[in-house]
Amino acid sequence: MDGIVNRIPMDRAMQGLLATIRGSQSTKDWRAGLSLIGAALAFSLMTVCVKHLGGRLPVAQIVLIRSVISIVITWTMLARLRVSPWGHQKGLLIVRGVLGTVALLLFFQALAALPLAAATLLQYTYPTLTALCAWALLGEPIRKRISLAILLGLIGVLLVVQPEWIGQDGASLPAMAASIGLGGALMTALAYVSVRQLSAREHPLVIVFYFPLVSVPATLPLLINTMVQPTRTDWIWLLGVGLFTQLGQVWLTQGLTALPAARATSINYVQVVFATLWGVLFFAESITGTVVVGALCVLGATLISLSARQTVKPDQSPADT
Repeated sequence: MDGIVNRIPMDRAMQGLLATIRGSQSTKDWRAGLSLIGAALAFSLMTVCVKHLGGRLPVAQIVLIRSVISIVITWTMLARLRVSPWGHQKGLLIVRGVLGTVALLLFFQALAALPLAAATLLQYTYPTLTALCAWALLGEPIRKRISLAILLGLIGVLLVVQPEWIGQDGASLPAMAASIGLGGALMTALAYVSVRQLSAREHPLVIVFYFPLVSVPATLPLLINTMVQPTRTDWIWLLGVGLFTQLGQVWLTQGLTALPAARATSINYVQVVFATLWGVLFFAESITGTVVVGALCVLGATLISLSARQTVKPDQSPADT
């Protein structure tokens, strides 16, 4: 009898502890989700800056300049925090930098070879690819709710970008260019999975630092005899590319550190909505009812991902989830 009486307050205490853990985890999840939305906003503004450059500069030169800006900013932030920029898992950090650089170059190449809508749609297959890669490489389960968010987001992207080749002969989309676009999406997915793996031991800024550190030597050979002198206006937009990229990378890394890869990348669909909004506001692009429906699907997918909770087992601490 005494054992039963003594166990009751212990059970209540355990329930209270678990409730506190879940509440703390929920707050952490929402903050991570907001970081990812902030990253999507920053990346969308980065593309606005790239679009304003109007193709006057080679793609590799834009990547190089934004990488140099990112190195300077990240190095300064790490120095102020007194954190070593070199990290612990140097091999995987370099791999993350290579994957990110290749993904960026392939995406820009697809943009040059395909209609904007088609290139965008192919790139935004990466949330699905990320979920599959995280499941295969990290053992992260794909929950039904997140699968729904990924599917709903992909439908929303399809409605927003409305590629002209949908429903037409597949030959109207060049096979090589489409393969490059899908290759960029796969490299993006693998880069995000590597960030999830690195986040267990590395500071987020260290992960961010290795991306431009690899991009600089990778792009320099591509600029032999092709570099163009930027104008004053070009430098303004290039500075915007560097700053918005830096914000996006920091917030993206923070979000991926806290959330499973599948859930995190399903939130990133919202970048398509931001991009559509900037197209209307800054470039006089038209918007239709179909685009509005697609945007609502993307927002719905984002809300589903934000509201999903990670399961915390009784013998598991929040850091383990």
